[in-house]
Amino acid sequence: MSPDYPRILHHGGADGVTGSCHRLQFAEDRGLLVDCGLFQGEDATRQDSLEQHRVNFSVDDLLAMIVTHVHIDHVGRLPYLLAAGYKGPIFCSVPSARLLPLVIEDALKIGFTRDSVLIERFLDEVESRLRQLDYKRWHILIDDSRHRVRIKLKPAGHILGSAYVEVDTLDKMTGYEQRTVFSGDLGAPYAPLLPAPRSPYRADVVVLESTYGDRQHEDRRTRRARLKAAIDRALENDGTVIIPAFSIGRTQELLYELESLIHQAKSERWRELEIIVDSPLASRFTQVYRDLKPWWDAEAHQRLRHGRHPLSFENLYTVDSHEEHQQTVDYLARSGRPAVVIAASGMATGGRVVNYLKRMIGDERHGVLFIGYQAAGTPGRDIQHYGPRGGWVELDGQRHTIRARVDSVGGYSAHADQQDLLNFLKRMRHPPSEVRLVHGEPAVQRIFKAKIEAWANEIGHDIQVSLAIE
Repeated sequence: MSPDYPRILHHGGADGVTGSCHRLQFAEDRGLLVDCGLFQGEDATRQDSLEQHRVNFSVDDLLAMIVTHVHIDHVGRLPYLLAAGYKGPIFCSVPSARLLPLVIEDALKIGFTRDSVLIERFLDEVESRLRQLDYKRWHILIDDSRHRVRIKLKPAGHILGSAYVEVDTLDKMTGYEQRTVFSGDLGAPYAPLLPAPRSPYRADVVVLESTYGDRQHEDRRTRRARLKAAIDRALENDGTVIIPAFSIGRTQELLYELESLIHQAKSERWRELEIIVDSPLASRFTQVYRDLKPWWDAEAHQRLRHGRHPLSFENLYTVDSHEEHQQTVDYLARSGRPAVVIAASGMATGGRVVNYLKRMIGDERHGVLFIGYQAAGTPGRDIQHYGPRGGWVELDGQRHTIRARVDSVGGYSAHADQQDLLNFLKRMRHPPSEVRLVHGEPAVQRIFKAKIEAWANEIGHDIQVSLAIE
């Protein structure tokens, strides 16, 4: 008979791909929280936004919060968490501690206030709570007469600073021990800049993301070729390639790949191609990425040794002010000068990319290239789905016919695909007896559940796979 604790509860990210927030309760009065993210896309339309994001679960019993990485769908509810009275520490990796204040500052400006005094006060509060943990080292959360609980962060390969979390719990009253692994978001192997994640040695329970649990990504050579082909078409048509990009992670990986294509280019037009990052936040993240070179992978360090600068090259331009942004949109829409524009937001739900799309999506010279996941209910998903059929998309309340070419390069997703997720389990020396799937659309979770069960049956391993939504 299994004990009542530890118990896993979900305050988001159970039946969708955003809003991740998971609780490990190891006694009635003791628990810890892993992530606390915003809901986006269709996940955010199920009820009033303020009410949906309000933290209405208990925080008094939380010993700690752990941040797996700083994407907004994993940390965006942090202001709500502190407003609800959470007083404990916020644990994260060393790179995440540098990036988190930038994300929270942006979230505050968009969703709460532009009052710089209030923002500064809140950021000071967050930074006073941050506890940086080195990768691959155990940290004891509590060790008293009732429990010993320790945590360890390991690189997840998703974005810089991302981690999966190993939690060891020992109930000293019963002697029951359990190792629980929270995957956070796992990255794809061979992603630019980041080392690939390596599986833990063992786990009893794994809370596993399943965003791409139903499909395989293209390999890196294929996706780079498709990226080049999309830009080649723009060069031929005197058009612009618009890439809706997430400010952190994919923007930097994309710049890394574009630097490589320009470095290897033989044509004059490619060597002179302008790469424009029109996102002040993305520019700030890119600067922090440059500062965090010790966490880059071996390939990136080799480029640096050869005098190349993957995130700061001659063709790269950044647009900061709103006036400069408007001028750039107008110039590219009128001039026909080929360019690549990387602009936030990644799912075209707002931000500067929308202005480019409104001006250019009706012109067949241009192209829209998606390199990341487009959640259901977002303009990005509508463009991706209806664009190849000659459909339309609603932007700022107006319909726009899609005549620009629409491409998607799945390999640049920062998420592991089905095989990578399965390998995370298969490569454990002692695989888990229980897997709980989260952070995926329900249909995808069911497909991946069957895949895990088929593997476990094949090797004769007894495993219980459950969906957090059930």
